[in-house]
Amino acid sequence: MPTPNFKRTKLACYAAYFTMSSIFSLPPILFVTLREMYGISYTLLGTLVLTNFFTQLTIDLIFTLFSKYFNVKKIVRVMPLITSLGLLLYALSPVLFPNHVYLGLLLGTVIFSVSAGLSEVLLSPVIAAIPSDNPQRDMSALHSLYAFGVFTVVVISTLFLKLFGSHNWQYLTVFMAALPIIAAVLFMLSPMPDMNVSASAGGTTSSRRKTVGLALCTACIFLGSCAENTMSNWISGYMENALHIDKAVGDILGMAMFAILLGIARISYARFGKNIMRVLMFGFISASLCYLTIGLTSNTIAAFIACIVTGFVTSMLWPGTLIMMEEKIPGVGVAAYALMASGGDLGASVAPQLMGIVIDRVTVSDYAARRAPETGLTPEQIGMQTGMLVTSLFPIIGIVLLLFIIRFFRKNNV
Repeated sequence: MPTPNFKRTKLACYAAYFTMSSIFSLPPILFVTLREMYGISYTLLGTLVLTNFFTQLTIDLIFTLFSKYFNVKKIVRVMPLITSLGLLLYALSPVLFPNHVYLGLLLGTVIFSVSAGLSEVLLSPVIAAIPSDNPQRDMSALHSLYAFGVFTVVVISTLFLKLFGSHNWQYLTVFMAALPIIAAVLFMLSPMPDMNVSASAGGTTSSRRKTVGLALCTACIFLGSCAENTMSNWISGYMENALHIDKAVGDILGMAMFAILLGIARISYARFGKNIMRVLMFGFISASLCYLTIGLTSNTIAAFIACIVTGFVTSMLWPGTLIMMEEKIPGVGVAAYALMASGGDLGASVAPQLMGIVIDRVTVSDYAARRAPETGLTPEQIGMQTGMLVTSLFPIIGIVLLLFIIRFFRKNNV
């Protein structure tokens, strides 16, 4: 029996991961537009981010615990169509729910977040199961495509909104909803490799020390995810409303460059990187400095650069923690990876939501009213700077935690 040709399958995975980036990058670009057109508060906009990652978290846990009850190959094939459905509902919210637009946005977010959760669980195993001369290169290419997908979405979205106006945001979203169909067609026409996605962690986490080590790694990926995803979700709105940079310039030179630096750093580590502990420590320290700079400086250029550089310094905090877990606790099973994904998704939901809450509350506070005349800033600018200062606590705590982790693994030799 001839060996199946999985080139198209691999291409389908890449296309699915690439188009999945619209789920995370398009809504933040539209935050200001949705606020201005429909009066949606920053807190509610942050809740959309929370819903996105909480839904993914739920899917991760459900699929890991009950994977044997699902037909994995069929789910992979329909996964991009779920993305399209969610984005389409997101775009049609003003039409389907004219008096409750936010309800439509929320439902659309839940649907495409289900697809994102499934993609996180299944695309890597598919790539890993495909025979390859260089599986590490293939896996690195898969995860790097997310960052370059973000760049593409930002450029297309920025040019569209600049040329046709933000009031036509729905047409842009419909266009993004059509792209995952390409991946769906490729999956339908491609063979699928056999995969082992059973929820088994083996006996590697049975000892108390390894269990504690895994818990520490989960806390580390939570803090790293907080540092990365707060900026990735708020950089567009921050540059436009806090720095008063033109939206097109802010999105292309800000959000897009954030994504490019994220992708470049991950590819660079895959080829040349070593000593993941030092890389993680560098990331946490540098992220702390970036957020403190943004929150404290009155210099627009310094804040602008710090926002962009955050993409580079936080790039390895999520995947780097996975590498640390693999090095220090070898032989972990799917359940351990699911726990790590849950920690990352939790951080990606909590931190951006906290940012929205801080902005809303500080903006209307007496503190902002008193500080505005003294600083020459608007209450909203003060609220956004305060949000960045609060976010700096996550990487600062990460520094302390990582020092403890280094000591723990050195002492226990696990």
